[in-house]
Amino acid sequence: MLRNGKNVYPEEIEMLINKISYVKESLVYQRGRNTTDTMLCAKIVYDKDIIESTLGKKTEKEYKEIIWEEVKKINEKLPSFKHIKKIEITTEEFAKTTTQKVKRYKELDKVKN
Repeated sequence: MLRNGKNVYPEEIEMLINKISYVKESLVYQRGRNTTDTMLCAKIVYDKDIIESTLGKKTEKEYKEIIWEEVKKINEKLPSFKHIKKIEITTEEFAKTTTQKVKRYKELDKVKN
């Protein structure tokens, strides 16, 4: 739940982000939980091989901009309080349990709020 009282289910947004062809997985989280800022952010793991074969070799900054454009398209379909405002990209996969579920709390500890 955001500080403005709105419910956001991160898995719902993650599912949409994960449909991007070169995205392996994503983690949606709220930045600044102890402030009035209710900004939603996403940490996105992309597949470097797929993105390179699809779009050619580019810098990580260019890949981030390309992924950000895809996230903006997703934002257009969501209510404004569910919009992702900031993304972080990486090729390093998230820590997982033995059943291959993302260890959310462990990953959120790594995120710099």
